[in-house]
Amino acid sequence: MNFNKKYRAVFLDRDGTIIEDRGHISCTEEVVFYPFSFEALKLLQEKFLLFIVTNQSGISLGKVTREEVDTVNRHIVSALKAHAIAIQQVYCCSHTRSDNCECIKPKPCFINKAVEDYRIDITRSYTIGDHPCDVEFGNNAGATGVFVLTGHGSKHAHELPEPVPCFENLEAAARWILTKTQQP
Repeated sequence: MNFNKKYRAVFLDRDGTIIEDRGHISCTEEVVFYPFSFEALKLLQEKFLLFIVTNQSGISLGKVTREEVDTVNRHIVSALKAHAIAIQQVYCCSHTRSDNCECIKPKPCFINKAVEDYRIDITRSYTIGDHPCDVEFGNNAGATGVFVLTGHGSKHAHELPEPVPCFENLEAAARWILTKTQQP
């Protein structure tokens, strides 16, 4: 990594964006990638560092353990690596909204950490997810929030507070983001 340069990044929601949302996933056998995820992420990594940011309230609720979630996250990163896709970091909030923690989306805690640790130019970065909080997450940090209709997206699209970039899936979102990327 060149420390004199700032990098663009895409912060990706996990469930419903990269993989199918199957509830509180506790084992790797439950992970099902959307067929378009690999192509979309390969396109994005040509211009962006990639991060996964996931709210996993099932840990706090006792439905899954932190170890199970960590194992699933490692499996996802490994499967993506096998397709030549590099995830810089996985950030995982284990809390429920009622816990009022600092790391649950849409609070920008994890983006702020990545900005510091990876020299991210947040004004040239994006978030992608299937919940309104994924869009707010990006907007709260100064990035551009992008919404996808996969996962819970079509169910929550009417909850978006203002017009936001909205796409059928991650691949369509990736292609749109790349049209917005003018600089090297």
